[in-house]
Amino acid sequence: MDDARIYRWSGAAGLVSIGLFLIEFPIYFLRGPMPSLTAPNLSAYSARNAENMLTVVFLDMVIYCLFLIFLSGVQQFMQRTRPGGEFLGRAGFGAGLVYTALTLLADSFEGAIALDARTGSPDASVIRALMESQYLLFGSIGLILMALLLAAFGWACTGQGGFPRWTAGLGIAGAILCLAFVPSMFVGAPDLTAFYNPAGWGTTGVIAGFPLAAWTIAASILLMRRGRETSPPFHLRDWPGHLGPDEDHNRKS
Repeated sequence: MDDARIYRWSGAAGLVSIGLFLIEFPIYFLRGPMPSLTAPNLSAYSARNAENMLTVVFLDMVIYCLFLIFLSGVQQFMQRTRPGGEFLGRAGFGAGLVYTALTLLADSFEGAIALDARTGSPDASVIRALMESQYLLFGSIGLILMALLLAAFGWACTGQGGFPRWTAGLGIAGAILCLAFVPSMFVGAPDLTAFYNPAGWGTTGVIAGFPLAAWTIAASILLMRRGRETSPPFHLRDWPGHLGPDEDHNRKS
């Protein structure tokens, strides 16, 4: 597969992954208010939202497969435009790979909650343990990996022949935001209604999703544009079955 096609396909994969993320995000709000981890109705809440949870897990499976295709295309682009930046490319791709793996691990915990809740006799202690196991994966651990990804790729893909300079600024700004929320793991007990908290909506919702989404949209569009620019021009002789001048002369004679 040539570079132009790689750029187009990986850019399209990035845009589709973010489109699915924007569809997925409102699904969380359909669950209703989240009870406290010590509330007696935690099992009932999980049973009521089991299908919602499994839907989110399924969407994440598709989103992060597409995201890996996007990351592979970005790394390929970086290696072509900045041959001396292989280190940053490997760092960015490695961070994205581990981030994807840990996010899917957290999704597995989410799926386990839904499956336990559907047994008819859910165990509240198991559900609580699985919920608590997700918070740092979606929060501080995921954010520090996201910061490395945004900083490495944002910086490595700019320069002569690469992305515009503003994409580096977008990546660095996103990385700083992510790093600012990593210490939220020390702020009290998990509270989904708080903003700056290990399980807060600011940490595991807004910051864990939108800085990376913004940079991915920009990089995907630029990748697809570069794919169109580097596509070889089409000639009639490239059409299957077309005879060149020599073959055409021989055929007539």
